[in-house]
Amino acid sequence: MKLAVPDLVSNSYFPALAAIELGCFAQEGLGVSLEVMFPPDRAYAAMRDGGIDLVAASAHTMLAAFPRWRGGKLVCAQAQGMYWFLVMHSDHAVARGDLAALTGRRIGAAPYVEMGLRGLLAQAGLDPVRDGIAIGPVPPHPAAGANFGLSAAMALEARQIDGFWANGMAAERAVRGGFGSIVLDVRRDRGPADGFDLTMATIAAPDRLLRDDPGLAGAVRRAVARAHAMLTQEPELATQVGAALFPPAEAAMIADLIRRDLPFYDTAITADQIRAVNAFARRMGILDADVPFAEVVAA
Repeated sequence: MKLAVPDLVSNSYFPALAAIELGCFAQEGLGVSLEVMFPPDRAYAAMRDGGIDLVAASAHTMLAAFPRWRGGKLVCAQAQGMYWFLVMHSDHAVARGDLAALTGRRIGAAPYVEMGLRGLLAQAGLDPVRDGIAIGPVPPHPAAGANFGLSAAMALEARQIDGFWANGMAAERAVRGGFGSIVLDVRRDRGPADGFDLTMATIAAPDRLLRDDPGLAGAVRRAVARAHAMLTQEPELATQVGAALFPPAEAAMIADLIRRDLPFYDTAITADQIRAVNAFARRMGILDADVPFAEVVAA
């Protein structure tokens, strides 16, 4: 089976990576290999079209390829809560939580990931067009490859953007490098409003596989839960996984990021969370009607 992630050098989808590298999928009888596909809607499109079997990415992005969630299901969460960070260049001296300071700034964000930031800005009474907040792609960097977070950090350091909305690895690189400061960490700041539940990192599968193998959803959930348990018991295992997949600098940082993420490691997806994701997707214009929990999440 092929599992796609849109951003490899990251903590965002690390439970899925760990489940492969630490043998958790294999213990469930699943042979799973890793594919990197950016942007995230491309990964879901590949799953829809049969080239990919599982996608580890943001829940709401599935709607790009599966309108009204039809044709696939979310199988489990990799962790709870919206997991991206808003980081601004340190020279701007933006205070934690001060979204109004984004007025007139250029913010780098990946396709569909940017919807999370737009949703938070709307909750804070800001409008990107009215308030002159330019949200869009970052210049690709040869050293970053297909990893958006690394490209974003490099673009911020080069002053090509004023800030970025990206993963925790990008944020860590910017903070440790002294050129970035965290303005918003939704998981830990719990704001603004109900931003925590706008989306989450999940694993999804197409209905065709779930029909052919009724035990698949349970096996995937157990594999991810086993990876959670292993990382909780021994966070340094993250370094082992990182060494196999990441550049050396990022491999050396990943265990620290995973320790911070451990409180959010839970495979559950609740009906309340799906109601929140549906509402967010409707506000973003990628869903036109609420869809019942049983039609979104695999039994």
